[in-house]
Amino acid sequence: MDDWIDYYDSTHTIYVSKLHRDVHFRVIASDILSYVPSPDAVVLDYSCGEALSAAQVAAACQKLILAEPAPGVRGRLTARFGPNPKIEVRSLDDLQQLPDRSVDLAVMISVAQYMTPTELDHAFGLMRRILKPGGKLILGDILRPEVGAATDVIALLKLAAKNGFLTDALWGLARTALSDYWQLRQSIGLQRYGEADMMAKLKAAGFSPSRAKTNVGYNPARMTFVGTAPDMASKKPDTA
Repeated sequence: MDDWIDYYDSTHTIYVSKLHRDVHFRVIASDILSYVPSPDAVVLDYSCGEALSAAQVAAACQKLILAEPAPGVRGRLTARFGPNPKIEVRSLDDLQQLPDRSVDLAVMISVAQYMTPTELDHAFGLMRRILKPGGKLILGDILRPEVGAATDVIALLKLAAKNGFLTDALWGLARTALSDYWQLRQSIGLQRYGEADMMAKLKAAGFSPSRAKTNVGYNPARMTFVGTAPDMASKKPDTA
């Protein structure tokens, strides 16, 4: 994951324009809001990126923790949201200090593809520890093995046409094709999971998994999964 962290901490071209970037984070925030269980909830956004619309999510919950591994991005998050008392900005290492069963909702959106399977397992272990009984992990934007880059391009162009940045998208795709992003994508690759594989992975981590009807974000060809932490109160005690 370190190479991808360095990439996103650089001056990259993953967004074709400022409008694209704004729309991207607005769509994700809107989708996250649909999972916030109550105004008293503690929400964790794991590897949140720039999280430009995080204030909308924070307004719907008690506390929003923005966890970001890239130090430059984390600095911008702190500058942007420092005045908001409902938002905390932390590194991924800081999350180890969170108390057990202290988070109601954790989201990982468009993150798993950049992690090795072992790194993802470790993240699942953390989520399982800090989520309250009945709390949910939303794992969004999972790439499927049978879906290639052309599908991502089509999804972007549809988003661009709908939101008024189609010309920028066409130029941006040309720039991205020559950028470090595609070099990294070709040399390192992105992790892809079939539905059954991800369901099994979540179950092995101790979650009760299901696949959401719609994906978080604008790409309907990708998948979102919901992992529910077990409700300890509902478990029957062992009998000798």
